[in-house]
Amino acid sequence: MSIRIVVADDQELVRGGFAMILDAQPDFEVVAEASDGVEAVAAVLRHQPDVVLLDIRMPQMDGIQAARRVCAETSTRALMLTTFDQDDYVYDALYAGASGFLLKDVRRDDLVHAVRVVAAGDSLLAPAVTRRLIADLTARRPRNGSPAIGLEALTVRERETLGLLGRGLSNAEIAASMVVSEHTVKTHVSNVLSKLALRDRVQAVIAAYESGLIAPGSA
Repeated sequence: MSIRIVVADDQELVRGGFAMILDAQPDFEVVAEASDGVEAVAAVLRHQPDVVLLDIRMPQMDGIQAARRVCAETSTRALMLTTFDQDDYVYDALYAGASGFLLKDVRRDDLVHAVRVVAAGDSLLAPAVTRRLIADLTARRPRNGSPAIGLEALTVRERETLGLLGRGLSNAEIAASMVVSEHTVKTHVSNVLSKLALRDRVQAVIAAYESGLIAPGSA
């Protein structure tokens, strides 16, 4: 079964380049392209793709607004396209429900890999830049000083797992740190997401920082 994709970017060359790269994969199908957020949301509602690539800065409706609608109204996973000078936008995109973000100068293989990861239900937290961005942004956002709702429901091991997620560790890295199997880690991660009503690992990272479980800059 093909991974169905919508590509949204107001720059035609960028949009077309991404679409061409993705459509060349034997298990990918680019079902639509969009030049702004309004077109992107309409395309997602019409085609119900697995993944939508959304440029953050687009006319009529920006990528953050589009991601918020897409994530609230469909099961499509949103992958944001950004540049280093858009840190605040990245933070807002994660809160909107996006499953991660890519820099617009992403390499071909990394783009393909990212779409596969997001389509599989995971999120993009591996690059060190992602950890730095989230740490920096949560440090600049005010906290209420209290743990996230439901954090007390986590077991000791689940809390430890959340802390390691907050540092951007993969399941294999978490397993090595906790000296358990990857299967056990997957169970802990699933329990954390379920108990805290989190959409994915990206939201788990934000929860780890905002609850005070992880100190900004410690990742």
